[in-house]
Amino acid sequence: MKVKKNKLLIWSSVLLATLFSIAATGSYLLSKYNFRFADGTQFVKNGLSTNPASVQEIRNYSNSSNKDIDVLHYDINIELDTEKEKIICTVQITGIVKKEKLKSIRFNFYDNFNINNVLLNNKIAKYVNEDNHLTIANSIEQDDTFFVKVEYSGTPKNLGFGSFNFDEFNGSSVVYTLNEPIYASTWFPCNDVPLDKVQMDISITNDSSKTSLSNGVLEDITVEGSKKIYHWKTKYPIATYLISILSANYVKFSDKYIYETKDEADLDTMNIDYYVFPEHLENAKDDFDIHLDAIEFFSETFGQYPFIEEKYGVAEFMWSMGAMENQTITGIGKNFISGNDFFTGMLVHELAHQWWGNAVTVSDWEDIWLNEGFATYSEALYWEYKSGFSSLQSTMNSYLINFENTTLINPKNMFGRTTYNKGAWVLHMLRREVGDDIFFEILRMYFNTYKYKNTSTEEFIQLAEQTSQKDLTHFFAQWVYEGKGNLEVEYYFKNISIDNKNVVNIKIEQVQSVYENYHFPLDVDLYYNDGSKSRHTFFIDENDITLSLPVDNLVNRIMLDPDGWLAVKVEEIKE
Repeated sequence: MKVKKNKLLIWSSVLLATLFSIAATGSYLLSKYNFRFADGTQFVKNGLSTNPASVQEIRNYSNSSNKDIDVLHYDINIELDTEKEKIICTVQITGIVKKEKLKSIRFNFYDNFNINNVLLNNKIAKYVNEDNHLTIANSIEQDDTFFVKVEYSGTPKNLGFGSFNFDEFNGSSVVYTLNEPIYASTWFPCNDVPLDKVQMDISITNDSSKTSLSNGVLEDITVEGSKKIYHWKTKYPIATYLISILSANYVKFSDKYIYETKDEADLDTMNIDYYVFPEHLENAKDDFDIHLDAIEFFSETFGQYPFIEEKYGVAEFMWSMGAMENQTITGIGKNFISGNDFFTGMLVHELAHQWWGNAVTVSDWEDIWLNEGFATYSEALYWEYKSGFSSLQSTMNSYLINFENTTLINPKNMFGRTTYNKGAWVLHMLRREVGDDIFFEILRMYFNTYKYKNTSTEEFIQLAEQTSQKDLTHFFAQWVYEGKGNLEVEYYFKNISIDNKNVVNIKIEQVQSVYENYHFPLDVDLYYNDGSKSRHTFFIDENDITLSLPVDNLVNRIMLDPDGWLAVKVEEIKE
């Protein structure tokens, strides 16, 4: 049995994230655990811009037509030609028309493919494929169901973080996708918005030596000559950005998650399946063995693993920037399988996304912190579970960075570290605001209320207020909607005597330049000359305030926020 050195793991992961990072002024930053671009600088691969879209770019890409239809099901039949780096694809789309007198049905779909055929309700349809949209002439009435079939071939554009990739490892082909946020449409026609969750069948044809993976459960494998076809099916709704293909020369190993059924009298099992390159098998066995424990912890803390009738899987791929939380089949870059547990935080983060992002999905990308902040705080909760409150403190301290000059909602850069780290801090501070019992009740209620659905920041706030019976308007205004940058506090203290009684004056001033006046609870520890100490709690609602406390002994030191509940930078000023 291998003993986990969890406290060491936290610092190892933080150190590695630092070593692998470029300074904040550099072209990109490998964020903590879940490595993402952290500023707007373009990264170019194969001559194509791979800069992930900003929220505004997404809005320009999407439009009202995305709400005119409701897609119910995708049936994707895709053949991979790894030698020519092409795909041959047939996609059947079932949906409903939502708008009265809708003259055309419009899908997101890049215009670089050779389209062989487009059918609407089994009839040849007129269509235009330009400006990254496929527009089909429509005669379907409102609330009627439509069936669209598109046959096409070509080489998908590689955009975003690397939307569709033909690659190789040790001379063997590797194919993988990474759709977030709006790049599913680089390889299949779809309503490419997180709001339109669907069910899906996908059949992947590749050389018979390859194992082809996707979301959901494996329905069957068929062999046609030198080709092998893997048919995967989702039983639960999925957003387009979470749909995935991974196809390579994989070896497989598995765990079993045993859980109580709804009857609570019976037990059932779910597969935890791992797919890695043969060269990395032993390292992966060492690294991946945390998943069973983490699934049990998150299921107990948030609610049962949401895709319990399917699987949880982790597959190695060639992405050099980290991992991606595809629904039920996380992809992890080959550089992050070490055999030394260096990237446990990354694996925990992506697993947490199965609850936060995959089951509970944002309606709009401006609320991306509900995905990334929740998954990042889940990492901290996992370390607290493994090693106690001190590990929670050290993890949160590692998240306290220089937050960018942006609000958390509708951020300037969706995948900057502010989205991850400040998002986690908002949850940590909410926990302090409402107390442990209510906080975890909020998380469970939020998960159960919006599981398999879409949500928003406003809906999360409403649920938090209803559960806690507290007005949290100002809390979320300052930390999510209005506040930018960091809360910064300067303080000094002075012992004085009033009427022969000892008093300590503590002057606290907010000195941040962007948001003038935060309101927050503040714990203050006083350390006395006789070696004793005392704790006092205040609610700070002024920019500049002096607290006067009667004390029995002279104070020689004070500490603000000793347990680390505030996202605050504190500096003592000496008189």
